[in-house]
Amino acid sequence: MTARSAAGPRPHPPGPGLPPPLLVIAHGSRDPRHAETVRTLTRRVAAARPGLRVDTAFLDFCAPSVPQAALALAADGVRQAVALPLLLTRAFHAKTDIPAVLREATAALPTLRLRTAEVLGPSPLLTAALERRLYEAGLRPGDRASTGVVLASAGSTDPEAGAVIAEIARQWRHAGWCAVRPAFASAALPRTGDAVRALRAEGVRRIAVAPYVIAPGFLPDRIARGAREAGADVLAPVLGAAPELAALLLHRYDEALVTARRHRAA
Repeated sequence: MTARSAAGPRPHPPGPGLPPPLLVIAHGSRDPRHAETVRTLTRRVAAARPGLRVDTAFLDFCAPSVPQAALALAADGVRQAVALPLLLTRAFHAKTDIPAVLREATAALPTLRLRTAEVLGPSPLLTAALERRLYEAGLRPGDRASTGVVLASAGSTDPEAGAVIAEIARQWRHAGWCAVRPAFASAALPRTGDAVRALRAEGVRRIAVAPYVIAPGFLPDRIARGAREAGADVLAPVLGAAPELAALLLHRYDEALVTARRHRAA
């Protein structure tokens, strides 16, 4: 089955042998590009795994909400599903918001059990997707030694999230990029433009900005604006529906099922 929203056509009730549905939970945004990008990604996930039902829900601003999506699953006779946070790091949303909203969503649905998958990052697939976007923006693999990269994320006050960004930057430095600096659109410093200017002051002649974000919106626009104002030479697009990202969603889904089977066997 294909990815759908609560307003979409009702699938048939699940039959024996079908895999548990995947419920992808995105942050949501007032920017319509956000939901459009998320749904494009979940459609790609569904196309890559025929027979898997993939639904989408949002924490804020967009429909359906998580409770609405859970209600739709229960109404279709689904008894078990995997809830996957569409998040790149384990920060406040993963540790607090999503567990709370899932408890709320299932409190009145005793027939439905939602198992929560791990967040997407860190993962080599994310690093590959970031590099894909840089190459699509004009870089070539041979440009590494002469190019500095600003790894720009949305930002978080959670040290675990910051550590993920720092580790990706460290790996990229070891992979041969001329220089790598993390930057943040909110909650932490430096900002994207400041990181670009710092690299330029160090003598780096070519600078690329790699947004470590999934979908367009307010903070990704801030990253792009900072990159342009500081004179970055290359600005990669957001990760979006990169094939590596779709593969990673399915990997996290499969991991959640394996973990569930181990718990049942214990």
